[in-house]
Amino acid sequence: MVRQVSRGMTSKKDATAPAQRPATMKDVADRAGVAVSSVSRVLSGNPDVSPVMRNRVMDAVAALGYEKDLIAQGMRSGATSSVGFMAVDIANPIIAAASAGAIRELRNNGYSLLISSSDGSTELDADYIRSFQLRRVEGLLLSVADEEDARTLDALEQFRGALVFMDRAFPRKIRASAVVYDHRSGMAAAVDHLLELGHRKLALINGAPRVRPARERANAVRQTIRRVPDATVVVRGGSYSASHGYDACKALMSSDTPPTAIIVGGNQILQGVMAALVELGLRVPDDVSLVTLDNVPLAEFISPTLACVTRDPVAMGTLGAELVLELINGGGPRTVELPTTFVPGESCAAPRS
Repeated sequence: MVRQVSRGMTSKKDATAPAQRPATMKDVADRAGVAVSSVSRVLSGNPDVSPVMRNRVMDAVAALGYEKDLIAQGMRSGATSSVGFMAVDIANPIIAAASAGAIRELRNNGYSLLISSSDGSTELDADYIRSFQLRRVEGLLLSVADEEDARTLDALEQFRGALVFMDRAFPRKIRASAVVYDHRSGMAAAVDHLLELGHRKLALINGAPRVRPARERANAVRQTIRRVPDATVVVRGGSYSASHGYDACKALMSSDTPPTAIIVGGNQILQGVMAALVELGLRVPDDVSLVTLDNVPLAEFISPTLACVTRDPVAMGTLGAELVLELINGGGPRTVELPTTFVPGESCAAPRS
């Protein structure tokens, strides 16, 4: 009788018994009947694993409730299998596409990507670099808001991992790789197209001159237009924002000598330019020809079709990831240049006489 009662109760000794220890990677390997290295390859996302192996390991993981302790692993080995991407504006479709390329490449090599967005703030750039350092990421992809900011450069000099700049210039004292675009070829082709149509008064509504893309685009436009003695160009630099596009376009088109063609130096700037043209009652290309950058989402539905200088942002992200992995694995720094291409569109026509 006593035995039956005690069997249905919890003794004090049972209540204070230590909890079962967490499952380890070796436990998973034993249950799956594979080597520990095979478990590691499956959990890191290595693509060179057979479906049968992957299923056996994941079944064992589920059965044991195994959770990989990345923080503890990183503290022991100094390696976290993670890379940071410090983006100037993650809302920019070009940055988003580059992130997708980087994520895919890193995932295929057992790494994850942590993304931050400084929204053009140099103070946040420096803070995020230090934050990534504390998180022990092994490398950084960088799209900084200002290449010359002292706080950003100081944080970069103190960063102890691999650095890859994404279409940005950097001082020689910083050991880094880079992926850059050949902005000059695409912009030069766009200007040549406008000159051939008869345009002689051009404007470039550009981004901030303290980053490489804006400088390269402005230099390309100025150098190309010199080939035609009576042609002129006005460059309006500013932030990569719709508000800058709106203000610059309205001022240019309301002046005594408005341009007959506008080149827009960024897809965010384009939104403001289009809004200003609508408000002013100006039509493209009847009143002004328009060239923009990048095939932004829904661009194919805009009428008239936009003449555009295009590039491949996914390729930039993929190459950036490849370069950061090279540095992590002991390779030397190098720079890779990607092309840009001009695609004519209905938004360009001969200027009114």
